[in-house]
Amino acid sequence: MRLSILLTFILIVPFTGNAIQQQDTVRMLDEVPIQANRIQVGFNEMSAAVLIIGAEELKHIPALSVNDVLHYAAGVDIRQRGANGVQADASIRGSTFDQVLILINGIKVSDPQTGHHSLNLPVDIENVERIEILKGPAARIFGQNAFAGAINIITKNSEDDFIKIWAIAGDFGLGGFRLSGSLKDKSDTYHYVSGSRDFSNGYQYNTDYVISNFFYQSSGNSTLGNWSLLAGLTDREFGANGFYASSAFQDQRESVQTSLVAMNLTTQSNDRFTLSHRVYWRRNEDDYVFNWKNPTAYQNLHTSNTIGLESNSTLVNRFGLAGFGYDLNHLWLTSTNLGDHSRTVFTLFAEQRFETASGKWDITPGVQLNYYSDFGLNIFPGIDLGYVINRNVKAYGNWGYTYRVPTYTDLYYIDPVNQGNALLQPEFAVSYEVGLKLMSIKWLTGQAGYFIRDGKEIIDWTKEQETDPWRPENISNVLMKGFDVALTLSPQSALLRQVDLGYTFIDAEKRIDQTFSRYALENLKHQVVASIALAYSGHLRHTLNYRYNNRVSMPDYSVVDTRLLWQGRRFTIFADVTNLFDTEYKETNLVTMPGRWFRMGGSLLFSRD
Repeated sequence: MRLSILLTFILIVPFTGNAIQQQDTVRMLDEVPIQANRIQVGFNEMSAAVLIIGAEELKHIPALSVNDVLHYAAGVDIRQRGANGVQADASIRGSTFDQVLILINGIKVSDPQTGHHSLNLPVDIENVERIEILKGPAARIFGQNAFAGAINIITKNSEDDFIKIWAIAGDFGLGGFRLSGSLKDKSDTYHYVSGSRDFSNGYQYNTDYVISNFFYQSSGNSTLGNWSLLAGLTDREFGANGFYASSAFQDQRESVQTSLVAMNLTTQSNDRFTLSHRVYWRRNEDDYVFNWKNPTAYQNLHTSNTIGLESNSTLVNRFGLAGFGYDLNHLWLTSTNLGDHSRTVFTLFAEQRFETASGKWDITPGVQLNYYSDFGLNIFPGIDLGYVINRNVKAYGNWGYTYRVPTYTDLYYIDPVNQGNALLQPEFAVSYEVGLKLMSIKWLTGQAGYFIRDGKEIIDWTKEQETDPWRPENISNVLMKGFDVALTLSPQSALLRQVDLGYTFIDAEKRIDQTFSRYALENLKHQVVASIALAYSGHLRHTLNYRYNNRVSMPDYSVVDTRLLWQGRRFTIFADVTNLFDTEYKETNLVTMPGRWFRMGGSLLFSRD
């Protein structure tokens, strides 16, 4: 009864809304600087495929986690095992989950043990200001392992004093609460802190979870320059029904704890030169039990640490803007399965952005040099080129060489059905892209790009016979070709605020001798994402989100999610229905995702104004 009333409301209300003035849904992308670690330019100035999910969109997407938000980005493939951000893998333009670099404020948080942990984010969705998604070879600017792209999560650092309380409840015993606040002290230092706890009994046997997040961020000025401090922790325990084995093995459980601490100092000697330094530490602990009813039979405990120091500089010169810097990090792993290992990585980077006097052309060549203590020295060149056709249209192209070293799971993991390969070599690719950006059109913005990624020595887990163990090999070649389109329409309508449309097509060719492949050809062939944002009054908003995924190795499916949001000056309440039409589907070949799920929540804001 509850659900039928909600569905009727969702379907009828769009046709009975009141007229209001459009004011807050248009995304001014030309004003958004892309937070690369070195040269930072605006969205319209960047000659690359970039998607930005801003603060306004984050409020209206029916999502409880960053993973859920990324479902609606064209060209990004999120494959969940657990619901509501428990665990997920990210793919960009047909890549494997190990080929996408995840960052928080430009800090690399991808995991050396396995890419399965890269989205174990020590931030809550409430802490996120925006998400930047950089696709294709231009992702080289973020450093090693941005093989197919990078996802950079930019966090909030509010300058307003406030306290905010948030709570949620829903089907399957879902519940959660968040408490956050911000304060400016007498020394003009800004402090932002939050804590949250989310839980559910699970939508089927052994899919329950508890996720706790803690986050702190501060910033201020000193005699040395501007500084900022970030500290985050996520602690999650969950049932892993079928996560890593067939659906017959339903008693797997896992607990993961990930933390990140980073200190940044930016100095500027004059208007022409900036210099920033950063020190960071990321830790991840993963405790996996194959059968929680008999935990001593098979259990893995992995602990990885990465500490790093980096420095990034920009220099305005007569040719344009130069960026250069280094990153030195050391990581070590202690594991009951993989053994004890360590690695040191040193990276040097330089690029120069040239612009013509007319502003029509820009060209940015760059080179990155990486030294791995266990894989030696490599050089990654790349170049971006842009041409402004007119005030509304820009053409761009880029080329780059990308590279990824094997994870420690690739090299050393062993169990009855998997056998690591210590002889693996790094994989690499040459990537090309050409595209168009629509800029400064009041009612329409967007971009479209055609891409090619010619991968060599690609790492995939394969086997010849059904009864053989899975083993990673450097297969000969994986060629990814395709195109993606993302458009945002902002009609001059009181009711219809915004329409987002995205489409991605990928044609993949793999040359391999083995019969079975686990990851390299698990990509999407067709992807459609769409959303409609409606306004019924000055306070009431309604969003409908649609996604269609056609994967080469699995049945296709369509999912519709929706959020109804009432937002006042201090009080907000929302109602979500995810998987509105109760579609049965899988995002990986192991785990059936939840059916229709209803939830409601709200927040209360206390501030000085």
